[in-house]
Amino acid sequence: MKLFAPGYATSARAALLGSAAAFSLAIPAAALAQNADEALPAADAAADEAGSGNEIVVTATKREQTLQDVPIAVSVTTAETIERAQVRDLKDLATLVPSLRVSEHQTSTQTDFIIRGFGNGANNAGIEPSVGVFVDGVYRSRSAAQITDLPDVQRIEVLRGPQSTLFGKNASAGVVSIITQKPKFTFGGNVEASYGKYNALVLKGLVTGPLSENVAASLAAGYNRRDGFIVNPITGGKINDRNRWFIRGQLLFQPHDGLSVRLIGDYSKVNEACCAAESVQVGARTGILTSALIGGKVNAASDPFGGVFYANFDPTNSVENYGLSGQIDYEVGPMTVTSITAYRQSKTLADFDPDFTSADLLRGANIGRVGIKTFTQELRLQANFVDRVNVLLGGFYFHENVDQGTDIRWGTSARPYFDAIVRGGSGNALNFALLEGTFGALEGNPAKYIGQFFAAGQSFSETDTLNDNNFSIFSQIDFKVTDRLTLTGGINYTNDKKRFSDVIVTNDVFGALNLDAAQYAPFRNQLLFQGALASQVGTALGLGRSATAAEIGGFAVANNATYNAIVAGSTAFAAANQNNPAANPLNALGSALQIFRPYLGIPNVVEPGRTSDDKFTYTARVAFDASDNINVYASFSTGYKASSINLSRDSRPTISNRAAIEAAGIGVVNQKYGSRFAGPESSTVYEAGIKGSWRNASVNIAVFHQSIKGFQANNFNGLGFDLSNAGKQSVRGFEIEGMFRPVPELTINGGLTYLDPKYDDYPLSPLGNATGTRPAQIPTVSLSLSADYNHELGNQNHVIAHVGFHHESKVQALEGLPAFTVTNANGTFNYQPAIDAAKPFTREVNELDSSLTYAMQNGLELTIWGRNLTDNRYITAIFDSPAQAGSVSAYPNTPRTFGGSVRFRW
Repeated sequence: MKLFAPGYATSARAALLGSAAAFSLAIPAAALAQNADEALPAADAAADEAGSGNEIVVTATKREQTLQDVPIAVSVTTAETIERAQVRDLKDLATLVPSLRVSEHQTSTQTDFIIRGFGNGANNAGIEPSVGVFVDGVYRSRSAAQITDLPDVQRIEVLRGPQSTLFGKNASAGVVSIITQKPKFTFGGNVEASYGKYNALVLKGLVTGPLSENVAASLAAGYNRRDGFIVNPITGGKINDRNRWFIRGQLLFQPHDGLSVRLIGDYSKVNEACCAAESVQVGARTGILTSALIGGKVNAASDPFGGVFYANFDPTNSVENYGLSGQIDYEVGPMTVTSITAYRQSKTLADFDPDFTSADLLRGANIGRVGIKTFTQELRLQANFVDRVNVLLGGFYFHENVDQGTDIRWGTSARPYFDAIVRGGSGNALNFALLEGTFGALEGNPAKYIGQFFAAGQSFSETDTLNDNNFSIFSQIDFKVTDRLTLTGGINYTNDKKRFSDVIVTNDVFGALNLDAAQYAPFRNQLLFQGALASQVGTALGLGRSATAAEIGGFAVANNATYNAIVAGSTAFAAANQNNPAANPLNALGSALQIFRPYLGIPNVVEPGRTSDDKFTYTARVAFDASDNINVYASFSTGYKASSINLSRDSRPTISNRAAIEAAGIGVVNQKYGSRFAGPESSTVYEAGIKGSWRNASVNIAVFHQSIKGFQANNFNGLGFDLSNAGKQSVRGFEIEGMFRPVPELTINGGLTYLDPKYDDYPLSPLGNATGTRPAQIPTVSLSLSADYNHELGNQNHVIAHVGFHHESKVQALEGLPAFTVTNANGTFNYQPAIDAAKPFTREVNELDSSLTYAMQNGLELTIWGRNLTDNRYITAIFDSPAQAGSVSAYPNTPRTFGGSVRFRW
């Protein structure tokens, strides 16, 4: 079923179903009920080991507690839950937890994690996420480093709300913590093969066991490939495919009871054609590209889910991730010392057709090449005294180097395309041949610019670097006042220093023209005169528009005296304004066509290319065990994220530096001002919750009011990204998660999130004053429901049926698109659809998933599965089509998929 409403706007990576879940949040996953004297199949034994409902053990506060006892809003899922739900992709993860949203954009590596409506950090390597992702305690700083599938997931914890006190860097909106299984001292493992629609093939396996009395090891590997579900008719290629592989090894040393050393190494590769952006609205300029003049093609805007995507070449994504980590835990009396050391590298090379049409307008040449090297070290001491006081003291160090480059150039369609825009905008009075000859002649060389405006191959090349050093010191104390009352206080100091550079070289001829130059004054004079004359004659004739040449001629003959007076006035007006930048008749050409302008690099004599931020964050909490089954808590927490850097061609000096730049004489032609970076963001949450756990049921309820000051917003404007700070954004709401087991064979899980977000203060949004408006992409209601029925057939063989449903209420896909936004007199704005007002750009999600498994006592399992069985189609993100004002493009979700799996455990 299609619910589209046009909206705002071969190397393979590790294919591990359980790994895809590695980035998921999930509602408390209840293990399947079993009587104590039952012999369990391997799958159910694993689930039983993981725990059930609120009995699951978590480390959300960096010490082991049951989900029932941990007094924070945290969602937990186990590998068994992910397996039953047949999660195959990062984007599938949100179907398990209503407070989580995961979206993928123009490449495989550009993925957002959003919790309670807060999160960012996809399209720009200088922007760090507001949701921290940790794998076995190791921080993954960028989405490109977060996509590795993990076959040996033990559980995934999603901590909702600011978590900066214990997790430090970039946890201002929440944390996704992935915990994998340690190597075991008993031999075991599993292998799986799955095949499904679009030739989807998943192979994965895990083996673990002892190497000696004190050493255990595990090795996991996976392969994941799938044909794309969108076809490019120009190349015949299939887009939005999957092609990934990985390998992951672990060693566990336990020489004695008090010492444990765990070493982990992983390597993964991605080589995919992603991602197709479909047209959802075609404006006049895209119409030029698809006209007989150029002959380009786009998909039919009326059906962005038709599975067709036109581009000169297929997009490519090549990603290489690898890393090493070591964790040491040493117990001395009541104290435990933990050290986690890690080094990681990520290399990305992405290329795609930037104009998303078959016309050769823009060419990519390694549009996104990013190299990231990260070193982290965490050291913490935990102590428990007389079972009343638990103390945690720690420090965290982070060092990262980012190198990024981009090359984009004009194609063969650029010149005729922009020439047609000039002709149309001037009523055929102007064209490139005329402009080139005129500008050249005024510079003394009439041939200087002939054939040069938007010539194929003219380009801009960008090189960026970022060096980040960050450390934090944190402490938290839990004081058990009575057997039922616990008070908690925590503090964190974070210090973050960044050094960055951004250099762009461009040879775009038209972009380098200074249209305000004195030598062009005669041309401006002529245009001003012609414009004033046509306007005045049109007024005199009562036309309500400028007069045509023929109408002017007729008026001159019939009204000679009046005509002469208008000529005199127009002449005077032109002479008075020919050097007035505000009245320059060429301004429209500059704003529309000077896309690759000269660029002032950083650092320079005015801008040092450095940021230095620090902040104290706090946690205060009271928890009370109202009974053996019910716990309540109330908390106040703050979070923090340091400055983010605009590593893109849209990085421009701030307007406050204009005078200094001009005084230093370092400004470039057509200097634009904007932002180099967005300042820090600070978050606050007030939260209260209740947790109940009974033999056959559990329920967790949280109510909250969360706000972020200086939220770092990164908005696409049709040509690039505007990075800025929103003054304040807040959300209030509640979350309900629960498990119910009416009979031993049936387990029902559910989660509901209600969000009421608002821009409390955002006067300088890219679209105007957004204060008081509702942020887009945040559904009011998100709902996840699932049921698992485990029926024993006899001989300890089981049939396990799973069904899951995920719903997100209708939501605006984007606050607005600049081409379709009307600013009101008071500075606020309204979105105005340009073509079909009955179809605002919105998204609504209703997905149904299911699986049926036959699990045998010998460890063999046969499964048939399906995801998005109703074929619910919607857009995941939307934006202005690049260099095509009036047109809109969007990324579609994945259609219905189904298949079968064979799994064996031992």
